[in-house]
Amino acid sequence: MGRMLDALVKLQNVERQLAEVRSRLRRQNAAVAVQQHRVDECKATLVALQEQVLIKQKNAGAVELELKSRDAEVAKFRTALNTAKTNKEYAAFLTQINTIKADNAKVEDQVLKAMQDVDLVRTQAEQVKSSIAEAEKKLADVQANSAEEVKRLESIMAELTGRRNEAAKDVPADILSIFDRMASAREGDAMALVEVQGKKPPFEYVCGGCYMSLNAEHANALRTRDELRFCDCCGRILYLDFNAKP
Repeated sequence: MGRMLDALVKLQNVERQLAEVRSRLRRQNAAVAVQQHRVDECKATLVALQEQVLIKQKNAGAVELELKSRDAEVAKFRTALNTAKTNKEYAAFLTQINTIKADNAKVEDQVLKAMQDVDLVRTQAEQVKSSIAEAEKKLADVQANSAEEVKRLESIMAELTGRRNEAAKDVPADILSIFDRMASAREGDAMALVEVQGKKPPFEYVCGGCYMSLNAEHANALRTRDELRFCDCCGRILYLDFNAKP
């Protein structure tokens, strides 16, 4: 393999290590983001439940107020019973009282149901508060562990970046530009080994990146010339292992 391709292969080795470190850094940041999202979701649920408590308390208060108003009306008719001048008038007042008391039984059930709804939502809110506490504790743990891992990975990245810069010095500027563009598009995987298949001629050639068949012309060119050859399918820069079979 010529000097230029040899330099590219060395650069690719470092580039792949850098890509792996970048990927692990993204996963660390994603883990923190996911846990933060869980905390935020729990808090949003709590706010919604607290709003429900206020609404249900207001509804329960309105029903209780209606019940008090009805009780006051019953008291008024009871007073009127004592001043009834005829049996007919007395019977009319008594009918009013009985009607209101019958309706009051329904309203009392509504009050009880309204208060039970308030208690239920309050219980749910308390459970969500516990979930928030647990989620925030886990978030703190994830952040602490992530911070340590991020620091370690950033140190590795700094060392690899230095090695990459050194390796890049041996690659011509125009070739490096092509390599960088390909590495950026393929998560650091800019090059692919030409894999040789078969125990005897005619051999078959396959791109080690996309595993699609290659024209033998690529292998023949790489054996004799120090030039860029690209996979016809995935576009990766091809190289040949001269320790492998022809």
